[in-house]
Amino acid sequence: MTQLNALLGQIDTETMVLPEFQRGYVWSRDQVRGLLRSLYLNYPVGGLLVWETDADAGAIRGKEDAPAGVRSLLLDGQQRLTSLYGVMRGKPPKFFEGDSSAFLDLYFNVVDETFEFYAPAKMKTDPRWISVTRLFTEGMNPFIDQFRGSEYDAQLADFLSRISQLANIANRDFHVEKIAGSDKTIDVVVDIFNRVNSGGTKLSKGDLALAKIASANPKTRERMREELGVWKANGYDFSLDWLLRNVTAVATGRAQFSFLDQVNSKQFDQALHQASAYINTILNLLADRLGLDHGRVLLSRYAIAVLTRYLHLHDGKFPDRASQDQALYWYIQAGIWGRFSTSQESRLSQDFETLETGGLKGVIDTIARSRGGSLTVLPVDFTGYSMGSRFYPMLYMLTRVLGAQDLLTGVELRQSLLGKLSALQVHHVFPKKQLYDVDYTRGEVNAVANFAFLTQESNLAIGKRPPLEYFQEIIDAQHEEALRSQWIPLDKGLWTMDRYPEFLAARRELLAEAANSFLENLIKGSVTDSKPQPRGQVMAETDEDPREQEVTKMLELLAAHAVVLPQRDVEIYDPSGHLIAVAEAYWPDGLQPGRGEPTMLELDHERSDIERLQALGYRVFTSTRALVTFVEHEAAVDSGALSA
Repeated sequence: MTQLNALLGQIDTETMVLPEFQRGYVWSRDQVRGLLRSLYLNYPVGGLLVWETDADAGAIRGKEDAPAGVRSLLLDGQQRLTSLYGVMRGKPPKFFEGDSSAFLDLYFNVVDETFEFYAPAKMKTDPRWISVTRLFTEGMNPFIDQFRGSEYDAQLADFLSRISQLANIANRDFHVEKIAGSDKTIDVVVDIFNRVNSGGTKLSKGDLALAKIASANPKTRERMREELGVWKANGYDFSLDWLLRNVTAVATGRAQFSFLDQVNSKQFDQALHQASAYINTILNLLADRLGLDHGRVLLSRYAIAVLTRYLHLHDGKFPDRASQDQALYWYIQAGIWGRFSTSQESRLSQDFETLETGGLKGVIDTIARSRGGSLTVLPVDFTGYSMGSRFYPMLYMLTRVLGAQDLLTGVELRQSLLGKLSALQVHHVFPKKQLYDVDYTRGEVNAVANFAFLTQESNLAIGKRPPLEYFQEIIDAQHEEALRSQWIPLDKGLWTMDRYPEFLAARRELLAEAANSFLENLIKGSVTDSKPQPRGQVMAETDEDPREQEVTKMLELLAAHAVVLPQRDVEIYDPSGHLIAVAEAYWPDGLQPGRGEPTMLELDHERSDIERLQALGYRVFTSTRALVTFVEHEAAVDSGALSA
């Protein structure tokens, strides 16, 4: 057992530290209030788990100039100990990453024994509220003086008893479990951590492997973050795990992070430099040749690791135009057929091995075999909906590389357009409101086959007019070719609301034909360089439908409880690769990272396999109200206002 004061002292002297693989601080104010209330009432709050290991300063967050030696790396208990340090010291610890407002300015009411964060209107002139931080930094004397001789002098003994009870938290004993010994390999530590932290975010072997590498090179993680920051500034939001996967591919030729055990810091640093250069080459190629120029339209992120490995095997470049075409062809196929939607590590391993023996043709053949020998795109493949559909990037790509024209102006969208209203927008061919008014579902309204890309200016000019009206206007302006270029069926009988399903079916036929033609020409090497100009992020239409407004309002409410921003419109697949849901909002690491299971909002639950999702470990909400109520209830439990 170790007293809290001693634990905080170890943080001060940096003998207890936060390892680099740990996430930042994510707790809410409700959780901090609940923790202090539990400690005040002498309730159990759980123990700590530390890993005692020889660690250079680089393996720990916030310190690079301390001498090497045995340290206690905090594995489980980061949020609790960080909160207590922040409240009791009045500042975050050196290893802190997050929002310090979650634990600063906490006050205690000596009458009703409640904890709240400072509110001037309520507390400024009310001496019954005392600063918790001031108590731990200055002691009890200021509060004795505050109440003695005041209107509360008669209650001084009771108040001091409660203040003393609060101050005694510093002497609270915590049970500290320790992992130590040379036999505690990365695999063992990961397994122990994940068993102890079963309700939170799992720790990967890569997390610990990176911490070990960073111990010898303090700048490693910083360099990785810098690379991620550059990509993010250019519209690509990649994760540290994703970059590490690419570095592992270069350094080891393997997909498994555990192979980084064999890589020293110098080798890792070189592999990071090479992988970053290869990734830049690939992203530039995808933008230049396919028009896939921002993160939302990347067909497959994990497929990039395969191309990274290929470039490493060929001195960092594609040997010739044919290999470049093969690489692009494989990348598209890997994306549209969900090669890495599940079992990423095992499929990467297979593809890395195939590259060694069969090259790009080999990995193409692997996908073909998984598809029964056929890589033909069928009209039914365009039946997905939302910007999260696999075939949304395909539609965007076809628009960029096949010379699609702006519907009203006839100007090719791949050209460099000037003006503040020239940014591309996703346009609903049949207006959303009119479709909802005649009871089409969200999936039907937001079908990929109902999407087109226009300039913002044209989108505003079209407004909410029905296709029968503005399509005729386009024809009258002699821009019929613009309709063809956007794969719009020219049968006017399909341009009415009652024929909307038939319109979608006809457009899917045209889109599938265009996709197959492009892919065939690409693998044959007969695609000419169109060099689509970089467009940046595609803007959504400004007239949000009621469903989107509902989700946006929900997210505003959840933000007050430290719920992280979710991914939007995400396709969810089961381990066999079958699509089982399209989530309006998805939190892969829980509503707070490190707390809870993957969570999703699925409002079209009649189209989803809810039981299958729950069996796979997802927490599923089928209404925004249910999700908000759950979070508010959890917040009340966290704060101590309700029992669990």
